[in-house]
Amino acid sequence: MNKAKKLYLETFGCQMNVSDSEKIVTLMKGIGYQQTADPVEADLVLLNTCSIRATAEQRVYGHLGKFKSMKKQKPGLIIGVGGCVAQQEGERLLKKAPFVNLVFGTHNLHLLQKMVSGAEQGKQSVATDFLDDEKRFDLFPHAESEGGVSRFVTVMQGCDNFCAYCIVPHVRGREISRSADKVVEEVAALAAAGVTEVTLLGQNVNSYGFKEPGAPDFADLLRLVAQVEGIERLRFTTSHPKDISPRLIACFAEIGKLAPHIHLPAQSGSDAVLKGMNRGYTRAQYLEKVRALRDACPGIQFTGDMIVGFPGEDEAAFEQTMELIEEVQYADLFSFIYSARPGTKAAEFPDEVKRAEKQARLERLQAAQKKITLARNESFVGGVQQVLVEGPSSTGDALFGRTGGNRATVMDGDPALAGRLVEVRITEGLQTLLKGEILDV
Repeated sequence: MNKAKKLYLETFGCQMNVSDSEKIVTLMKGIGYQQTADPVEADLVLLNTCSIRATAEQRVYGHLGKFKSMKKQKPGLIIGVGGCVAQQEGERLLKKAPFVNLVFGTHNLHLLQKMVSGAEQGKQSVATDFLDDEKRFDLFPHAESEGGVSRFVTVMQGCDNFCAYCIVPHVRGREISRSADKVVEEVAALAAAGVTEVTLLGQNVNSYGFKEPGAPDFADLLRLVAQVEGIERLRFTTSHPKDISPRLIACFAEIGKLAPHIHLPAQSGSDAVLKGMNRGYTRAQYLEKVRALRDACPGIQFTGDMIVGFPGEDEAAFEQTMELIEEVQYADLFSFIYSARPGTKAAEFPDEVKRAEKQARLERLQAAQKKITLARNESFVGGVQQVLVEGPSSTGDALFGRTGGNRATVMDGDPALAGRLVEVRITEGLQTLLKGEILDV
């Protein structure tokens, strides 16, 4: 009897890559590979990569060095690189790392089985072509509808915004939306397998739709998915502020299953910097959307992204970002030092901000946000939150779940509660999570 082949898969970057990795696991099972958490056991190593920042790209090449050493000990080991670095680098990746067997881009998951089978025969291959719109979604398989409490469902891919700093349109392509029927069909299959929470994914979900008379927009899609029996909670990410419509904002007031949380990247609090970034909105317009969302859903929690040190950001512009953070009171904020990405418009801009100043600004911003996050978490103490139990905590001695506002929460309870919404009285608010006690269930 043949020994089962083992797949070791590492995922970098955004939730879209996490979703793609679920599909990769399904595809590899189809040609006899079972996933392992131990790279030493692997016959096939795949890295699903991110190139949104230079540090993410450098990390990928660092990891490849580790697997190069493994391959010297195990010559038959197959190494593949997919995702955004693969899309960006293509053939250049093989020149930098000739021990890699295959490189597959963001539009080429459907070729992966054939490429791996070829690598088993000693063939090296690269596939980074963009597909046209008619073929694109038909060639992307669903992940297996097994297990888990919460799953991602891709509703669109690509982006048409071309923010000056962003490489996404260059590595993911232009926007393309899946039909609402196919999205609902996938969600229903997940619900039938026991999934109770889905997160609808896209680079900019707010612009979902076919832009044809009568075709569903994103607000319509949310309402359709909320009707799927078995789905208890609904989330989505990521949102571009300029494309949030009044109809979408109304969903937070009208759809009970829609979680009171939105990831709304501002990127800067300065109008001059926002213009240079080609974000398509002003600081005042961003804050107007924030107020409208809070009016529709008073308890809504905001998370976001900020870039520090974008070309042209002087001290006054940075202070405007700091003021925006204080005004919005984000529950969490992902913040990064600007790094030029090849092919983007901003890569042509003179970078006037010195590295040391960028680092100092980032540390100031993160220190301020750390205080806000802790204060917001402490504000929940004594109140009751609805928590979706996901399973055991990382330490194994409690249950882990998330509030509707996406606050990580731990509490004592029966592991059989996994997948259920429970009422939890919050007893402690820490920097990264809440602690609580489950009320009678």
